[in-house]
Amino acid sequence: MKDLSKRFFSGLVGLILLIFIVSKGGYLLSFAVYIVSIIGLREFYKAIEKVNIKPIYLIGYLGVTGLFINIMLENKYLGLIITLLIITLLILFITNKNISIEDISITLLGIAYIPFLLFHIIYLDNSKYIWLVFIIAFGTDTFAYIAGNLFGKRKLCPKISPKKTIEGSIGGILGSTILLIIYSIYFNLNPMWKIILLSIVCSVIAQLGDLAASKIKRICGIKDYGSIMPGHGGVLDRFDSIIFTVPVIYYYISIFLI
Repeated sequence: MKDLSKRFFSGLVGLILLIFIVSKGGYLLSFAVYIVSIIGLREFYKAIEKVNIKPIYLIGYLGVTGLFINIMLENKYLGLIITLLIITLLILFITNKNISIEDISITLLGIAYIPFLLFHIIYLDNSKYIWLVFIIAFGTDTFAYIAGNLFGKRKLCPKISPKKTIEGSIGGILGSTILLIIYSIYFNLNPMWKIILLSIVCSVIAQLGDLAASKIKRICGIKDYGSIMPGHGGVLDRFDSIIFTVPVIYYYISIFLI
C-alpha cells in the first residue's frame, strides 16, 4: 500500500507539472524538454554500460545542447550539427585506442533516439495537437494496463515484456482512441476519420516504443532506467512511448491535417 501511495503521489505531481509546462509553452517547454533529454540520455548511457559498452557522455551532452540550440535558431543548422557530431566521434575513434566502434555508435544512437525524437514536442508548441501526444501515449499505457489485468490471457511479447498481453494491447488502442475522439469533438478537430486513424497508428507506435525500451532494459539486466520518479522509475520509463509517438504525430499532422 505504501508503494502504491508513493506511485500515485509522484504520478500526480508529475502530471500537474506536465500540464503546467505544456500549457505555458514557449521557452519553459523548450527548456523542460532539453532537461528531460539530458536526463534520459544519461539513463540510456548508464544502462548500456552494463553490457561493457562505454558511451562518450560529453559528446552526448554536447549533441543534446547542439540540437537544442538548433531549435532555438529555427532549425537552420541541423545538418551542420549532425556533421560535427559524426566527424568528432570518428576523430575520437581514430585517436583514442580505448574507444571502440560500439562506443561511438551507441553515443550517436542515444542522441538520435532520445533528444532528436523528443524535441519534436517543441515543434507542436502552442498547438491543440500537442495534447494528442500525451492523450495517446498515456491513454494507451493506462487502458492497456486495465484491459490486460481484466482480460489478458495471450502474451504479446513474452521474451521482452512477459506481463504485456494481446488483449491489453487492443484495450490500449481502443481506450486511447475513445479519449482522442472526446478531445477532438470538444476542440473541433477534423476530419474525424483522420484523427481516429492517427490514434490507432500512434497507439501501436507507443506500444512499440515501450517494447523497444523494455528490450534494452532486458539486454542490460536492469528493472528501471532510474529512480527520479518514485514508483515509476526514470525518465525513459515514463517517456519511452512518447519518444516514439511525438515525431509520428508531428509529421502526420504536418502532412495530412494542416
